[in-house]
Formats: sequence, C-alpha cells, structure tokens
Amino acid sequence: MRRAEMGSNIKGETIPTVLNLSFNSNLQNTASSPSTFDREPLPDAPTVTTPSPPNPGHADAATATSNGNGNEGPIDWTNSYHGLGTSAFSAETATILQARLDPEDIEVKPDGIIYLPEIKYRRILNTAFGPGGWGLAPRGELMVQDRLVTREYALVANGRFIAQARGEQQYFSEDGVSTAAEGCKSNALMRCCKDLGIASELWDPRFIRKFMKEHAMQQWVEHITTKKKKQIWLRKDDEVRYPFKKS
Repeated sequence: MRRAEMGSNIKGETIPTVLNLSFNSNLQNTASSPSTFDREPLPDAPTVTTPSPPNPGHADAATATSNGNGNEGPIDWTNSYHGLGTSAFSAETATILQARLDPEDIEVKPDGIIYLPEIKYRRILNTAFGPGGWGLAPRGELMVQDRLVTREYALVANGRFIAQARGEQQYFSEDGVSTAAEGCKSNALMRCCKDLGIASELWDPRFIRKFMKEHAMQQWVEHITTKKKKQIWLRKDDEVRYPFKKS
C-alpha cells in the first residue's frame, strides 16, 4: 500500500532528469498528510546514526607519527633518527637536565675514576620527562664475546631520538651473562645522557681535580685472597671494603 500511495504522488508527471531531487520534493510536499506517511517504524528497523568526524588529537600515536623516513606509520627505533635536533626542550626541562651535581652523589672507583650511579641518571630523566616519557631502544643484537657483552642503544625522550651509544659490561661466567646484559644497558644509558648535559662535570678535568682533592683520598690496602698490597682511591667519608682491607 505504501508504494502505491507514493507512486500516486508522481502519477502523470514527467520525471525530470535528476530523479532523486524530484522524488524528494514530492515527499516533502506530502509529508504533512497523515494518511500517507504517519506510520509506526517497523520493529526491526535499524537506528540511523551519523558517524562523528575523526578527531586528530586522539589519533593513535603509533600510526599518526612520522617514521622518520618520510612516511606515516610506526617509528622503527632500531634505525630511525626521528626528531633529532628539531627543537630545544623547555627551559624548565633544561634546568633539570643540566643541574650541578651534589658531591654527595658522586662515587669513586678504586682506580680513581669518579662516576654517578646509574639509578641517579634514571631519576634525573624521570624528573625531567616523567616516568614513561623516555626510554632506551635497542639498535642491534646483544653481542656476547669472551668475558664481555656489548649492545647499542638509542635514548628516546618525548618521542624524539636524543642520542645513541654502545654499552659494554664484563662477565666472568656464563651464568652472569644476563646480569652483564643489564649492566651493558645501564652503561649505554650513562653515555647517552652526556648529550643532554646530565652529569657533564664528570668529564671536566678541572672539576675532577677539584673533587678528588676535596672529597677523595688514597689508601694502602691488602687483597684478602691474594695478599697483594696496593694503593686504591676512595671517598674520604667511605671505608675500605671487600675484597680489600687496610694494610
């Protein structure tokens, strides 16, 4: 019945070239007629929905970010240099990264080399970028050599390539390879952080000499196992530790 009534509205008329426009016009003119279009929708009629326009701000970062090779797609951090040198970090972030070290945080190795423990590099990065705002991306396979493991890593912060360095760590038995692999990663992190200015004093000869004079000393010690004696460096406020004892 509905088709017959709709057809009667166009009976005897010449159908124009644009059929859809003519038909829609007739529907509008007769929409007020309760006998023709006042019908209840079918029970199984689907609900018409209008799709929302895409919101660029909520696009998946993995697919909406350039991969560094001129194409849109996930970034392959095993070889990409995406974002390198594109812009400076904020003044607040730069202040955190380049802050002067507290002498209390600096350690001294027995051979006289000063260093900042790896965990403190991570704390500085977390303060500057927030946990999850930075990461280390492997740039190759772990290379296990005779008593040494090495691997190359890239430091990424705020979705940008920052630096690249090869970490290394010694091991003394096959059981220690996994632990050495973690040490290798930490070593690469410390090297990458130089490009951000973190702990830059540790490579400054004048700072090193001043620190050693004020905070370090030499001590004669004896190796507990071999009984060999030698001089080692340590902090003035530190104690001789295993495997050495004062001689």
